[in-house]
Amino acid sequence: MSQYWNQRTKRLQPYTPGEQPRDQHYIKLNTNENPAPPSAAVLEAMHAAVDDGLNLYPDPECQKLKQSIADYYSLPIACVFVGNGSDEVLAHIFAGLFDQNKPLVCPDISYSFYPVYARLYDIELKKIPLDENFKLDLKTWPTENGGVIFANPNAPTSLAVELDEIRAFLDRNKDSVVVVDEAYVDFGAQSCATLLGEYPNLLVVQTVSKSRSLAGLRVGFALGDAQLINGLERIKNSFNSYPLDKIALAGAQAAFEDVQGFEAARKNVIRVRERARVSLQKLGFEVLDSSTNFLFARPLFMPAEKVYLRLRDAGVLVRYFNESRISEYLRITVGTEQEMAVLVEKLIELKGG
Repeated sequence: MSQYWNQRTKRLQPYTPGEQPRDQHYIKLNTNENPAPPSAAVLEAMHAAVDDGLNLYPDPECQKLKQSIADYYSLPIACVFVGNGSDEVLAHIFAGLFDQNKPLVCPDISYSFYPVYARLYDIELKKIPLDENFKLDLKTWPTENGGVIFANPNAPTSLAVELDEIRAFLDRNKDSVVVVDEAYVDFGAQSCATLLGEYPNLLVVQTVSKSRSLAGLRVGFALGDAQLINGLERIKNSFNSYPLDKIALAGAQAAFEDVQGFEAARKNVIRVRERARVSLQKLGFEVLDSSTNFLFARPLFMPAEKVYLRLRDAGVLVRYFNESRISEYLRITVGTEQEMAVLVEKLIELKGG
C-alpha cells in the first residue's frame, strides 16, 4: 500500500474480472463473451473508419450512434446516452443520480461492480436477499431509498424478472431513480425500454459487448427520460468529453443497423445454450433457467470448486465464485457448439476419473 494514496484509495476493494491466464491455450467459458465474431457489416464499417481522419477528435456527442440506438428503440435521441462500456455508464449513474443521503438498494447476489462503485462514491448499500431459488422479489423491496439498481436478467444467477413485476415496483417507487441493468436482456428477457414513456425515474442500461459481439470495443449506453440523460451528460462532460473513439462509434452504429446479423447471432446463442443445459443436466448438474448467454449450474457429483479446478487443468475455464450462497455453483458461458462439446467431453472424463 503506497504512502501516497489518499484514504479513499486505501479503502477501495476493486472489482475482479474473470481470469485471463496466458500460460496455455484455454477454452474461455468464464467471461460471458459472445462466441460469434462481429458481423461482416460491422467489420466493414470499422475498416472504413480507419482513415486519415484519425488525427482528429471523434464526435463528442456521438450523434450518429445515438440516433441509430434511438431509432432501434423508437425513442427520441435526447433519451439516449452512450459511454465507454456500460461500466463507465454505471459509474456516471452512481456519481450523478443516486442520493448519497439515503441507502442504495440492490440484490445481495448480483453484478459485483455495484458495491465497488458504492464504495468509490461513498454511497451506503442496502442489499436485499434473493429468495431461496435465487429469484428477485421486488414486492419486498423498500421504497424509502436513494436509488435502486438491479440486473435483469441477473448475473450470475441468469434469472429474469417479468416486466409486469418491474412495472408494479415502479408504480410504488416514484421518488428515486430505478436503474435496470440489461446487459443480457437480448438472450431471453423483456426490456424495460418499453416502459420509459411511463416512468421518468426509470433508466435502462445496456451494452454492445454481449449480444452484439463487441466486447473489445467498450461501448455501453443508457436509455431514459431526457432529464436523466442530461444529468449523465453533465457528469460525462466533467470527466471525459470524448469517451468513444471513431472506430468504436462506427462499429457500434453498424451493429444496431445490422438487425439481421444481430438476430442470427442472438438466436444461435440461445439454441446452443438450451442444448448445453440438457447435456449438463444429464451429467448430474442442477441448472437454473437462463435468460442470458451463460448457465448457472450446481454439480451434484462433486464440489463446484473442485470441478472448476479440474476443468481449468484440462484447458477449460468457467467462473467459480467463492462467496456465500453461491459457492456450490459454476457460471458457464455459452461458447460455440464445438467449445460446449469439449466442455461435455472433459466433464465426462472428470466424472470417470
